Amino acid sequence: MFAIIAMLLEVVAGSYAPYAAIGGGLGAGLAVLGAGLGIGQVGGRAMEAMARQPEKLGQIQTAMIIAAALIEGAALFAIVVSFLIGSWDGK
Repeated sequence: MFAIIAMLLEVVAGSYAPYAAIGGGLGAGLAVLGAGLGIGQVGGRAMEAMARQPEKLGQIQTAMIIAAALIEGAALFAIVVSFLIGSWDGK
């Protein structure tokens, strides 16, 4: 995966290096925004489901925690990639 990122960074070498910081910052910001919205949706829908079916509380909570962890993991990966792109100096 990192080989693909390195190859893409080599393609845009040269005068595009200053824009890497802007792209990295925008990418990290969008990843955080997406994760926040996703976890908010998961939590909200889980609360609605628990209100409708209180007897399924444990199953809903488990599914909610797993879904939130997967969303957070994807966001963390996106932030790391954004920081790698943002710290690129074109060399």
